[in-house]
This record gives sequence, C-alpha cells and structure tokens, in this order.
Amino acid sequence: MDPAGTEPAPPTVVTLGDSVPAGTGCGCTAFPDLYAQHEHAVSVNLAEAGLTSADVRAQLEDPQVRDSLRQTSEVLLMVGANDVADTFTDPQAVAAAAAELHTNIRATLDAIQRIHPTTVIVLGYWNVVRDGEAGVSEYGATGVKASAETTDAINDELAAAAEAGGATYVSTDPAFHGADGEKDPTALLIADGDHPDAAGHTAIAQLIPPMGATS
Repeated sequence: MDPAGTEPAPPTVVTLGDSVPAGTGCGCTAFPDLYAQHEHAVSVNLAEAGLTSADVRAQLEDPQVRDSLRQTSEVLLMVGANDVADTFTDPQAVAAAAAELHTNIRATLDAIQRIHPTTVIVLGYWNVVRDGEAGVSEYGATGVKASAETTDAINDELAAAAEAGGATYVSTDPAFHGADGEKDPTALLIADGDHPDAAGHTAIAQLIPPMGATS
C-alpha cells in the first residue's frame, strides 16, 4: 500500500503473437492469461490467429497497441510458425523465412524498447505445424522429420534474435516432448494437432519465469 493508503495498480502483461498465445481452438484460458493470473497481473492479450512475424512487427505501428505497451510491465512474444507453415518441407524456403523472421523479431524487440523499456519473453515452438498423432497421420515419417527440422530452424532464429535484442528466450519443447525429446505431445494438443489444449496451455504457462526473475 502506498503512502496515500491506496493499493498499487497490478502489473500488466502484454502478449503479441499468433494463434497459440491467442488460445485458438482450445475453448480454454490461454497461457498468457494463466501466467498473468499466477503473477496477479492484468493480461492484455493482443495475439491473433494467422499472424506472421511481419504482421506483429507492423502491429507496433497501431496507436492502441503502442498505448498498451506503454503501460506494460512485461511482454510475451510468440510468433513465427505462420512464416513457414505452408513451406515447411522446402529447405530453401525455410532458410529464407527463418532469416526474415530473425530480422522481424529484432526489429520488433527494438521497437518495443523504444516505446517502453521493459522485460520481453520470447517463446519458441514445440512444433510449427501439426504434431503428435495428427502430425504422423497428416505428414507421414518424411513430413514429421521436415517439421522437426523446420521447427529447430525457427527456434534457433527466435533464440538468437532474443539474445541479440536483450530479451529472454523460453523453449516450450520440454513441456510437449519431455526432457529427452521422446514424449508424445498428443495429450497436450487439440484434435488438429496444431494448437494446445487446456493442459498444453497450462504447461506453457508454467515454463515462463516469474515476473522480475529475468529483469
């Protein structure tokens, strides 16, 4: 309580990204909101299904988004899967998209800090496309291998951009594939194999460091 006797305002967490942080298809509380609840914070979830890294970069020109960022205590950023979802079996296309992703994430991080210096958490993917039983059924062994390689390429660029931009990178892979990488993630995904279910969102939220731990 401050000297005037009023309760301090709760911290705010702003989330930018694609359908995963938006909670698409789950019908549950998405991980950004679960995390904010745990931290006794207000969640401003600006993630939208279908967004690419270029879309999120462009979002920062929106006055309302900029206003939200000026009030935030922390930013969660998870985007990049849609940059490669349609071309994940084409190594050349993936390499080009990964390089562009790095550029967009760096620019996004720099823009956030110009708007309002704050802690940013960049989250990686367990898979940029379908996984588990749905992935095997849709892609077969060759496609599953390609999806894993593409996911690694995207995560590498997300981690590198986060480090270069002064953000913290958090891998979501351990929650879905286990410490040894052998866990079947099906139980943490909705039927499409592409988006987390309630258990999956809970698992992601639990991976995010407590507020203040990375500042």
